[in-house]
Amino acid sequence: MEARLVERAGVPFKAIPAAGLHGVGLKALPGNLLRLTRGLFASRRILRKFKPDVLFFTGGFVAVPMALAGSRLPALLYVPDIEPGLALKTLSRFAKRIAVTTEDSFPYFKHRERLVLTGYPTRPDLSAWTRQEACRALNLTGETPVLLILGGSKGARSINNAVLAILPALLERTQVIHITGELDWNKVEMVQKGLTESQAARYHAFTYLHEEMGAALVAADLVVSRAGASTLGEYPLFGLPAVLVPYPYAWRYQKVNADYLTRHGAAVLLEDAQLMEKLLPTVNDLLKNLNQLASMRNAMQSLSHPQAADEISSQLLALAEGEEVTP
Repeated sequence: MEARLVERAGVPFKAIPAAGLHGVGLKALPGNLLRLTRGLFASRRILRKFKPDVLFFTGGFVAVPMALAGSRLPALLYVPDIEPGLALKTLSRFAKRIAVTTEDSFPYFKHRERLVLTGYPTRPDLSAWTRQEACRALNLTGETPVLLILGGSKGARSINNAVLAILPALLERTQVIHITGELDWNKVEMVQKGLTESQAARYHAFTYLHEEMGAALVAADLVVSRAGASTLGEYPLFGLPAVLVPYPYAWRYQKVNADYLTRHGAAVLLEDAQLMEKLLPTVNDLLKNLNQLASMRNAMQSLSHPQAADEISSQLLALAEGEEVTP
């Protein structure tokens, strides 16, 4: 997925062999160590050819071989989620500066003098849409509330299944933008065929959105999604109230993100196991309670860092030029 997105943006892409070691069984450990070793040699070849002035890491075990190979170069680590994983904590040892999305990440790091609060970076084109332009691009009317359902790049099966199970009831009150991912698209198409003409006019399903993602975010009155790191940047940018369903197999990190937004009054949390029972009443209650929705919108917007990408790039340029960067 990353390769396709990077190449779509016109940026050269090189893959590095890597594998995780934490929590890996003894049977898989030798193979993973071999892949990491291959990744180290691949990283050295990339560094010799590209000759970078600075390294930029955003986490994941794939970055560890490059961090080892480029340990003499100044490095900036960006921490997208509030709680860093083991790979991020490992990478922090190599980083001269550590950028974080929120101040809630500070307690996870020992070297506070290296930390800088930047917020979560978002693409400039996301906020280029007006609501009127967005509604026109996505065939929405301006009269009925818009519910955005996000399943991630591959899809969130439990969210997709819960939405499809209550879809006719949702379409009584809302227009639905459903970004399904690729895994469940056949099932989505089957459900679409069973909708009435008026229901079908209110249901807008896509496997994925690229340029129109900003349109979906600006048009929506409420979003239902997982609680990955992007929720900490994109939803605040648009002041978009959220129903967050942390991925149960990445519960710890997504739960911390969701707790941050709910604690600030910007979101409501649903457990994955509660989806079938509670999704419809939760969405209906929020859309009926305009005062609560407005309060959530204001709370979400107050957490926005619209200049995050500029702040991160300023840190990178300063490191590349050998300047001292200040938190």
